[in-house]
Formats: sequence, structure tokens, C-alpha cells
Amino acid sequence: MISQTTEYALRAMVALAGQPDKPMVTRDLADATKVPMGYLSKVLQALGRVGLVQSHRGLGGGFLLARPPEEITLYDVVQAVDPIQRIRTCPLGLQAHGVRLCPLHRRLDNAMRMVEDAFRESTLAEILAEPSRSKPLCNIATDR
Repeated sequence: MISQTTEYALRAMVALAGQPDKPMVTRDLADATKVPMGYLSKVLQALGRVGLVQSHRGLGGGFLLARPPEEITLYDVVQAVDPIQRIRTCPLGLQAHGVRLCPLHRRLDNAMRMVEDAFRESTLAEILAEPSRSKPLCNIATDR
């Protein structure tokens, strides 16, 4: 349902949200999220370009969320790395359908809208706050 890049971005953001005041270097973040370091670097660059993370160089540096976890939705993260593709015209290229989707494609697009809505309505803070025996998507122990 979501791409590997999206999964990796969500893992990184959850890990950073778990320790919002503690910068994490790429190596530690890669270890915690089980994401290959080179791949993670590219994901973090994409997240930085849209203002979801900030990087700080030097001693004590690393990556931090650019906004509080309560203000970052899963939709923000998904759209930053691999935007959800809605069905606007007939995917089969049938001229007769044009922008009037057939019943199947209309249902598929409605399902994508529901996924979009679920991501829009879920913040990083909510994901971390949900009671669970395990922290979502990573191995970081949080202070929460």
C-alpha cells in the first residue's frame, strides 16, 4: 500500500518524534529504524527540503523534527517522499471515460481518499501516544 521509501520516512520521523529534543545522527537513526544508512540519508534530505526535519552539524548535531510531533501529520511525511496518487482520469486511457471514472476506478479512488484522510488525521504524537507494548516502526526507547 505504501512504498518502501514512505515506510522508511515514517520510521525516521517516529524515531525523531520519540526524542524531540535530542538530535540524532544518521548512523544512530539508521540503527534504530533498520534502514540502510545511504537510503536514509536520501530520505532525510527529502524530509528536510519540505521543512519536516532540520539538520545541525558539528558536535551534538544531528537531525531534529522541524516542528512539534503534534503538528506533523503522517500525510505530511507521505507527501514529502512519495505522494499519494489519486485517480483523476481513466487509468486505461479510454477516451470514452475521460474524467468520468468507471465504477471500479471511482471506488479505487475513493479508497485512496480514505487512506489520505487517515494519514491527514494522524499525527506523529498520536502514533507514539497510542498504548502499545512496542514502539511503532523503530527500536528507539522514548521518554514518554
